[in-house]
Amino acid sequence: MFYFDELNGKKILKSDELSGLTHLFTTRETVIKTKEPEFEKIAEQNKAEIIEYLHIQPENFIHPSQTHTDNIEIAEVGKTLYPDTDALILTNKIQGIYLNFADCTPVILYDRVKNIAAIAHAGWRGTAKSIAPKTVKKMCTEFGSKPENITAAIGPAISVCCYDVGMEVFEALRQTVSDFTGLFQERGGKIYVDLKSINARQLEEIGVKNIDICPYCTVCDNDMFFSYRKENATTNRHSAVIKF
Repeated sequence: MFYFDELNGKKILKSDELSGLTHLFTTRETVIKTKEPEFEKIAEQNKAEIIEYLHIQPENFIHPSQTHTDNIEIAEVGKTLYPDTDALILTNKIQGIYLNFADCTPVILYDRVKNIAAIAHAGWRGTAKSIAPKTVKKMCTEFGSKPENITAAIGPAISVCCYDVGMEVFEALRQTVSDFTGLFQERGGKIYVDLKSINARQLEEIGVKNIDICPYCTVCDNDMFFSYRKENATTNRHSAVIKF
């Protein structure tokens, strides 16, 4: 279950299914990613506070350059650049990693048996490319994880109530699972898809059993999270953060 916590009096979001892994999803109050001048100082301050909370050096708080691919990398100590990468696997205790979102679906994956974790960026393109299950498969092939030992926490994202798509996107998403039942709605002549549940179904179909789905919609709950669609292509982002 997802719940709100506080970091220096400001809201962060966590999942109790990820106990054992230091993690958080930032909110509007704890934003660390922006290109908007009015948010730059607060983002810088928040980032410093999160680095302190994680007990790491600033140079070890890293994120990839997200471009809606299905490219998956493994975080390496001393390496800070991960171009065209939309999922990052963490195996060391020195670094903290974060990925950024504003409507797209954040997926944290945690194997408490092997003590490795990952974050995947699953917008509709990443979801259509099955980035979350591909990340699980890489954890299995590279580190010997088993899907049944992996917990997934699917964070705040645009929900089925607000995410209408065209037929091309619908078909691309439909083909990623064997059973698309319950993953879309038809209302007012439009098709609405449930990205969070599609990612969950993809993970279920490869054997991931423990999945926590965040109830918050970035459009409906725009007072807490950023929405690219609702806020006219805002550059503000909320982030998913992990650290051992």
